[in-house]
Amino acid sequence: MCNEKLTSAEELPQLMLENQLCFPLYAAARSVVNRYTPYLKPLGLTYTQYIVFLVLWEAGEITVGELCRKLYLDNGTLTPMLKKLEEAGTVIRTRSKDDERVVTVRLTEKGWALREKAAEIPAKVGGCVRLSAEEAGQLYHILYKLLNM
Repeated sequence: MCNEKLTSAEELPQLMLENQLCFPLYAAARSVVNRYTPYLKPLGLTYTQYIVFLVLWEAGEITVGELCRKLYLDNGTLTPMLKKLEEAGTVIRTRSKDDERVVTVRLTEKGWALREKAAEIPAKVGGCVRLSAEEAGQLYHILYKLLNM
């Protein structure tokens, strides 16, 4: 039996943390998302709930399937969250009469009212990100290129 251990991480550089593209993406995403917490907490929202509202404020009404696609989330993640938002009185879920598998989500007045309270959040968080407008634009395009692989 050969159970030799490698003595140096350099023998497998592909397994070194500093050589992983996924790690700085993960750490940067966590860092940026954490910047939202002090602004979302007073609204009673998590970051994931906030991005759901961003889509709903733009669309007004959307199917759960389309919401999953837009947010790169699965139904198992989104459905319990939408149920919670419905219990809070900020959204209404409705099953399609034509196809009961299709559920539509729309905002209530309370959900629309959150929009005004959240209006300054992007600028406040954006002020914490130390990138020029050009760098932010480049990063935005690169990240969407990765998402659409």
